[in-house]
This record gives sequence, structure tokens and C-alpha cells, in this order.
Amino acid sequence: MRLKTFLQIFGAIAVLLTLIPLVAADFWWIRVFDYLHIQLTLLTLTAIAAYFIRFDIKWVQDYVFMGILLTCFVFQFGKIYPYTPFSTYEIGESKNPEAPQIRLFTANVLQKNEKHEKLVREINRFDPDVMLFTETNTRWKNEISENLDESYRYKVEVPLENTYGMLLYSKFELIDPQVRYLVDDSIPSIHTRIKLPEGNLIQLYAIHPTPPMPQHNPSSSDRDAEMMKIAKMSLERELPVVVIGDFNDVAWSETTSLFQSVGKLLDVRVGRGFYNTYNAKNLIMRWPLDHIYTSEEFRLKEIKLGEDTGSDHFPLFATLSIELEKVKEQEAEAPNENQLERAKEQIKEEEEENLEKAKEAEEEEEEED
Repeated sequence: MRLKTFLQIFGAIAVLLTLIPLVAADFWWIRVFDYLHIQLTLLTLTAIAAYFIRFDIKWVQDYVFMGILLTCFVFQFGKIYPYTPFSTYEIGESKNPEAPQIRLFTANVLQKNEKHEKLVREINRFDPDVMLFTETNTRWKNEISENLDESYRYKVEVPLENTYGMLLYSKFELIDPQVRYLVDDSIPSIHTRIKLPEGNLIQLYAIHPTPPMPQHNPSSSDRDAEMMKIAKMSLERELPVVVIGDFNDVAWSETTSLFQSVGKLLDVRVGRGFYNTYNAKNLIMRWPLDHIYTSEEFRLKEIKLGEDTGSDHFPLFATLSIELEKVKEQEAEAPNENQLERAKEQIKEEEEENLEKAKEAEEEEEEED
């Protein structure tokens, strides 16, 4: 096959992969293409460069082909642009050393991973104030809790064997911590207020929604609905808010973008980098799936990726400060009616699906009887 023909076939594939996520459907095999914008941007740019360097563009079809590739590149790069250093920060840098601060650490441990000593090493290296671990069962609860020092006096432990267990440990007081099951009685989220040493209160939501994959969920409705419910809680906040966890979604997807808009939240990554947390075992196919979103009261002191812990996720660490005097400088826009309606529809769709599943289960039980 000639190189020119190969590039043209590649261009057609790039166009197809660009268009698939635009389909208004929540099937897993459509939603997973939301993840690929980094890779598609680089591959499309490579094809454009190769075509310019290798061939003289003389014919109409060459101009059409290059126009299509350039359009794809602009679209793909536009998706990931906010997470490059070319973009401005959503959360400003903290320059007040006296401001109250909180050091956050989140890690999907990979339930079958047995290299707990690597995770303990990262905990000791970062010395966070609040830690969230996802995909944790009883074995992981025992391994982590046995290696924590006495400063982590407060905790919420929800070990599960279904890869959706959650563990939250804090040096700061947890006020009225709750474990809630927003969309499924096997998928927990942790909701708690945290009291900082200076007396400031913040609201923390820790989530790990199910991904749109055939072995988990054939559609993204559960994940999307859980995120929208958390977004509505964030919008109705009375305290500064932090949402943290493994979202099983990339920052630039339609769902996460809607979640951020509806919740009036800010992304610690914007203007700073991708900080790809998944897949730690694959150098090429990596995306940001673990997130920290905040309300406008926070400023960022530091953000870092952790090192290999034996999991398929890298840990994510951030130090935030509360600087109330600068709120107006970075206040997010209120969601519009269309965004609120879309969020409401996603919640309603999930509820209808669950009712249908419950009805089918009931009918199956009656048939067995």
C-alpha cells in the first residue's frame, strides 16, 4: 500500500473517531471514544505533517483531504486545549502563606493489586491531610489502616468486594459523615463536612461512579446521573465544596463538562496539564480519570501525580488554600436553563432505567415461582 493511500485511510478513520462521540447516545462503545482526544490530536497532527512533507498538494482531493484533517485537528485540540499550559488557570495560584489549607490525596488502588507497600510509600511521601482510596476491599482496608499513623483520627470505611469500595481518612475532623448510594445500592459515595484547624468548614463529596463498559454497565446513564446529582448538591452549597474521586470519565467529555457547569465548579488541572492518572500500565493510552473539583473559594498551592503503586491508576495529590477575599476573581458562571434541563434529563433517564430493571427482576421472580 502506498504511503499516500495509507494516510488517506488514516484520515478517514480519524474523521470517524472524531464524529462518533458527537452521537447523542449513552452506549458504552460510543462514550469510550470521549477518552481519545489526546491521542487523536497527536496522530492527526502527525498525518498532516507527513502529508505536507512527503507530497505535493496539487489536486482538489488533496485539498479536501487536508481540509478534513485540519478540521479534525482543530476540533480535537480544542477539546484538550484547556488542559495545556497555553490556557489560563481556572483555579488561581495561592500566594498567601497564612491562608488555611488542605492537602488532598486520591488513589484508585486496583482491588487485585497486592503491592500495598508502594501505596504506603506514597502516603508517607505526600503526607496528606485527607486521603480517598477507591476500589478497596477488606484486605485493602486492613493493609492501609495498619500502616497509618495516629494523626489520621477520622475515617469512613466502606470496603466492598465489587471494586467500588471506598476508604476516607482524615487528620481533620469529619462532621456528619454519610455513606450514600445515589444510583445503585452497590455503588457508594461519601459525603462529609471537614473542619480545618483554623475553624473553616468545607463540604467534601467523594465519588467513584461506574464506567460505561460492557462488563460494568452497557450505558453511561448510571455514571452520568450520579455526577449530575453531585453537581446539583454542589450548586446548592452553603460551604466551600470539593468533589474528589475516580470519575471514570475524562475532564473534557460532555458529561464532565456539564457536571462542572451545573455544579459551578473549577478544575485544578485547567492551565496546568493533563496529569493523566490512568492507565499507569500503558504509556500511550493515558487519560485523566481521577479528579479534584472545587468551588471558587479555593486556590491551588501544588498539584502532583504520584508514582507507580502497582495499580492501573497513578495517585493524584493537590494542596488547596481557602482565600475568601479572592472569590470574585474566579467565580464560575451559573448554569443556564439548558444545562440544568440536561442534567435533570440524565437523572430522570437513570431513574427510569432502574425502574425498568426492577420491573424485569420482579417478573423473573414471578415466573420462577
